[in-house]
Amino acid sequence: MGSSPSGCVGGLVSSSPALRIAGLTRHFGGLPALDGIDLELARGEVVALLGPNGSGKTTLINVVSGIYRPTAGTVEVMGRNATGATPQAMVKIGLNRTFQSPRPFRPLTVRENVDVALRHGRARDQSREEVLELVGLAGKEDRIADSLNSAEQKQLDLARALATGPDVLLVDEFAAGLRMEELDWAGKLVRTLAAQGRALLVVEHLMGFVRQVADRVVVLNAGKPIFAGSLEEAAHDTRVVEVFLGGG
Repeated sequence: MGSSPSGCVGGLVSSSPALRIAGLTRHFGGLPALDGIDLELARGEVVALLGPNGSGKTTLINVVSGIYRPTAGTVEVMGRNATGATPQAMVKIGLNRTFQSPRPFRPLTVRENVDVALRHGRARDQSREEVLELVGLAGKEDRIADSLNSAEQKQLDLARALATGPDVLLVDEFAAGLRMEELDWAGKLVRTLAAQGRALLVVEHLMGFVRQVADRVVVLNAGKPIFAGSLEEAAHDTRVVEVFLGGG
């Protein structure tokens, strides 16, 4: 993939950002976990968020999705100021996320889990069947969520997020723990979601998966962005190399 949004699949990238983050800062006990992050994400674009453990990737996802309130800075979703909105309000505005460790309603069936999301999301012309077919859970509607394996629980987590009708989707390590054949399917799914006009911010460690899905990458270190561009360019950037090889 190229470093410019103009190269995205399907030509669905719009001129105005679906997600705009400006000066985003989050302190814990006076220490900055995020320190003035600026980021824009267009519809139809997949941006991979990279960085070593503790660099602020999941914290950024948590702040943008409303789990944590920012200490400073702004978040805009589809042109609307969403700074400090709750996760429930974010869903109504058009942003949702998945979790590194899926959090389904475990006693409920797959069908019931998705139906809850459909009821609490935005009115969209989509059915439960369409969502389950898209994520690969068609035919498993009556399975209890707690009986699903780890890959299926990730699929259900994604189905629940998609059922709310997001324009912006934050994906936290969806590929982690998947088998090789599952990784190929997951990569194609991410590109399909972008081709349908969604903007995706993907936190990931698997570089092969990032290469498959990302239009560009943003690298964080100590809560600050140190690089933005293509994955190929990142591999030759001295700051990125130092961070990943222990120099930062």
